[in-house]
Amino acid sequence: MNYFTISGPAKASFVEKRSEFIGHISPVVTNDEAVAFVEKIKSEHRKAKHNVYAYVLRHDNISRYSDDGEPQGTAGVPVLDVLRKRGLTDVCVVVTRYFGGVLLGGGGLVRAYSHAASLACGEAHIMNMCMCRELRITADYGMYGKIAYILPNFDTITVGSDFGSDVTLDILVLTEKLGALRKEITEATNGSAVIEELGEQFRDFSSVIKNV
Repeated sequence: MNYFTISGPAKASFVEKRSEFIGHISPVVTNDEAVAFVEKIKSEHRKAKHNVYAYVLRHDNISRYSDDGEPQGTAGVPVLDVLRKRGLTDVCVVVTRYFGGVLLGGGGLVRAYSHAASLACGEAHIMNMCMCRELRITADYGMYGKIAYILPNFDTITVGSDFGSDVTLDILVLTEKLGALRKEITEATNGSAVIEELGEQFRDFSSVIKNV
């Protein structure tokens, strides 16, 4: 089962009726990390009228939000909705508002906080984290071309290579494609390629699976 998260912090801002809205986003894994990020942004923007936040954590399926003084339901929930609609997890968004003196109304606040959160998400690099297996494939040079031709058909990621007396490739392959890949390499090399499994893990496949 894959999930979507981000690789690092990002931010974006815009002005609506003289109020500046700054969206900040950061990867977080635990509740403590999310709280620490919120406090960091608050300390950097002490003069701001509001620092609204929302976060979603994969572990225990936790989600939290705060309107931070804005009318109930006009700030934290819209930010959380943006994260849910984008399918993001293990992320925290804080939207800072510097009040410009003009009231926006309930609908205006919802749109502004949603827009700031969306802008921040758009600035972040989104990762498609997939369950995969790491394999070590060892073969002689005569079989390297056949193997190199097969690998892209299975959306693999090469994480290491060694061209010594034999060719050794360390690759990542989606768990559900492992059996088919093994079969094709074995057939193409007449069973001469040695395939070792090095473990299972979540890794970012956004570079090879274009559905983010």
